[in-house]
Amino acid sequence: MKKGVVAAGLTLLFCLFLVAAHVVAQPQAQDDSYFITRDELKPILGSPDMTLIDMRFGRDWTDATLKIKGAVHEDPMKPGMWIDKYPKGRLLVFY
Repeated sequence: MKKGVVAAGLTLLFCLFLVAAHVVAQPQAQDDSYFITRDELKPILGSPDMTLIDMRFGRDWTDATLKIKGAVHEDPMKPGMWIDKYPKGRLLVFY
């Protein structure tokens, strides 16, 4: 149980790092990133204008018994391999 909590915390920390790195790496981008609550996410789940991206690592992803329907998994260590497949302006929600 403790390993799972630590892994979840590290994953969240890494996701925050990715968001910060993305903002720093693209200074021309508008500052339109924000945090979304579960209640704010529910009505837009399944929207064609939004992609929900699961950023869990390896076994945290493969062994997970709970996954959000419609979410896609991307490798959090290789954002350069997948970030360009999402159109600019599309709402990307990372968890």
